[in-house]
Formats: sequence, C-alpha cells, structure tokens
Amino acid sequence: MKKIILCLTAALFLFSISSEAQLLKKVLGDKNDSTKSSSGILGNITGKDGNLSKDDIAAGLKEALSVGAQNAGKTLSAVDGYFANAALKILMPEEAKKVEEKLRAVGMGKQVDEAILSMNRAAEDAAKSAAPIFVNAIKQMSIQDAAGILKGGDFAATEYLKGKTTSALTESFRPVIEKSLEKVDATKYWNTLFTAYNKFTLNKINPDLSAYVTEKALSGIFYQVAQEEQKIRKDPLARTTELLKNVFGNK
Repeated sequence: MKKIILCLTAALFLFSISSEAQLLKKVLGDKNDSTKSSSGILGNITGKDGNLSKDDIAAGLKEALSVGAQNAGKTLSAVDGYFANAALKILMPEEAKKVEEKLRAVGMGKQVDEAILSMNRAAEDAAKSAAPIFVNAIKQMSIQDAAGILKGGDFAATEYLKGKTTSALTESFRPVIEKSLEKVDATKYWNTLFTAYNKFTLNKINPDLSAYVTEKALSGIFYQVAQEEQKIRKDPLARTTELLKNVFGNK
C-alpha cells in the first residue's frame, strides 16, 4: 500500500512539473518566436472559420485594400470631394494668410475664393488616377508584406501604400493639377502675385502653386485611404465579402 501511495505521489509531482513548464512556456513564449518568418506569422492567423490558408489570407487583405483604395479615389474624385470636406479642403497656405487678408480687404475676396475653389477642383481631377496606382502596388504585395500589415498597427496598410505609391502618385497628379489650374489662369495669377510679394518680404512664399496643391492632394488621398482602412479593421459592416469576414472577423 505504501508503494502504491509513493508511486501516485511521484506521478502527480511529475505531472505538476510538466503542466507548470507548459504554462510557463505559453506565458513567456517560445524563445525561437523572434526568428519566425512573416510567412509563419501569417500561417498562425486562421481567420474566423479557422481553415484559411496563407494564400487565402493574403488574398483577403489585397481585396480589402483594393476596395478601400477604390472607395477613397471615388470619394475624392467626385465634385466637392475635397472642397466640401472640412478635413481635406485645400486652403491658402499658412504663409499666405496675410496676403489673403489684404486681398480680401481691398475687394478681391471673390478672386481669392475662386482660387481656392480651383485648387480643390484640380485635386479632385487628379484623384481619378489614384485607384489604378494603388491597385498596382497591392497586386505586387508579397505574403511577408501582407503579414506585416495584418498584424501591424491601425494604419499599417496606409503606411505601406504611402511608401509604395507616393512617387507614382506625384508623377500622375502633378500634370493633371497643372492643367486644371491653367484652365482658370490660377497658376499665372499665383506666380505673378507671390513672385512680386516675395521681393518685399523675408518670409518667402513658394510661387509654385502646382507643387503646393499636389502635396495637399496627396495628403488628402492618404487620409481617405486611412479612413477606409479603419472601416475594414473595425466595422464588420464594411467587410462586404465572405473572405473579408473570415480574414478580419477574428484577427
């Protein structure tokens, strides 16, 4: 009887040690976790149904980004896409505020308003070319890229697209904006006004209106992409397909 009790005690002791070791391993993590590839990380994301492959997950992410990018481009390229959006409306640059005030004071408020409207219309024209550039970058995304985005911060996808598309978007936006501004002679008036103004002030204003509007237009398109990314990540109603629901439903 004593031998049986001793054996049971020893078995329970060994089981306890084993259980504690397993628990400790889960809490502290596998020491090799830091060396796992992005593919391995992605492989551990199984989605809501628990049966998605790495390719499925990457495809779902690409689909989400493509939908978001196209929505962003469609929203901003519509009439008043920039102009009627308080967060994105392109105004005179801060360094030109005093000039704007003086122009309005001498009865040129209408011209200033027209210049502001023309800047926003130019940005709206340019935004039409954004979606194809985004989609092309998304198609080239690797599984490693997808893993980093899916497990990254709330704006990981937006930052990825910003890094991959800023150069192409600038190249695409700039001529469209220049052409749009020239339709209303905005560039000519801006250059004449501020080139003359710069001769009498230490606080120089960039007379390149196209560069300014291009910069603001790009800032607006990435802001809108970020809003679309948040919808996919946080709003179940924005997941419009089964694949998106599976990938993001239990991320």
